[in-house]
Amino acid sequence: MRRFGHGLVLGKFYPPHAGHHHLVRTAQDRCERLTVLVCAASVESVPLADRVAWMREAHPGADVVGAVDDISVDLHDPAVWEAHMAVFRGAVPGPVDAVFTSEEYGAELARRFGAEEVLVDPDRTLFPVSGTAVRADPVAHWGFLGPGVRAALTRRVVVLGAESTGTTTLSRALAAHYRARGGVWAATGWVAEYGRRHSEEKLAAARAADPGATWADITFTTDEFPLIARRQDIAEERAARRGSPVLICDTDSFATGIWHERYLGRRNEEVERTAALTHRDLYLLTDHADVPFEDDGLRDGPHLRPWMTERFRTGLEATGRRFLTVRGDRRARLAAAVAAVDGLLAEGRRFADPLPENR
Repeated sequence: MRRFGHGLVLGKFYPPHAGHHHLVRTAQDRCERLTVLVCAASVESVPLADRVAWMREAHPGADVVGAVDDISVDLHDPAVWEAHMAVFRGAVPGPVDAVFTSEEYGAELARRFGAEEVLVDPDRTLFPVSGTAVRADPVAHWGFLGPGVRAALTRRVVVLGAESTGTTTLSRALAAHYRARGGVWAATGWVAEYGRRHSEEKLAAARAADPGATWADITFTTDEFPLIARRQDIAEERAARRGSPVLICDTDSFATGIWHERYLGRRNEEVERTAALTHRDLYLLTDHADVPFEDDGLRDGPHLRPWMTERFRTGLEATGRRFLTVRGDRRARLAAAVAAVDGLLAEGRRFADPLPENR
């Protein structure tokens, strides 16, 4: 099988899927050097930078570059071809020996680069998927998506609330409900509250120094909360990359900012900046009224719960986050949560249409 010096794979990767990755891997196996050119139009709703990052992560041995291409697509118009080639040549200025493609325009693209065309699975028999199909129904094609794309498309649901209001109970039950649906949903993830682990470690360290230490002896510093927020987000991102189309989180970095107010009496801008970096799709606020307070050794008492519930509510409203307050017994709360999440999932993911093609 002939090997080439410099190969080229060109595409929108809107978003990248297993077929794209097979194309790139095939090209890498047959080239000394491979360039992957990611072209995005301004009308499309997945940023070029994200697509480049996903392709670089999946193919570290390739040279992945990006270009904005807002030229209309007409495979029969030589002037349009020349305009596209100016974009392509600007991103890939050197000689190209082979163009690897699964598309019908591959022969003309290779000719214009002065390269050989190499067709790879044009009928998509190995990976029956396309960018169009993924955009139309990401859930149905979830198995063809890489970790970065999954993390970007996963619907993230956060359960939060005051102490002893059932956040962990509800979030665990909600994740178990979706896992029980089977299929793609069997991989539904649950993200634990890192702040609780941090608190347990602080109390354990205090008791190592003084066996009689209690939660009342524990104090927090403002510097601890950015660490808690970052580690919470890291755990969330890791779970989103390997899970189903929905992820259930027991609190998040936004809630960490509210807890900073609770313990330090003021906001923490670093925590709030961290929280703003990740989009969450739905918050479920557990009301305190229907849940008896239980002291597990890491809680301050029931008197703070009404204030915390209200502070979470006002914080969610002020920042424009989508949320639902859940009330009642465990069964009622789970039913309300499932209905809200099902409604979210039914909305689907909307991708802007790419530029139309005249074939």
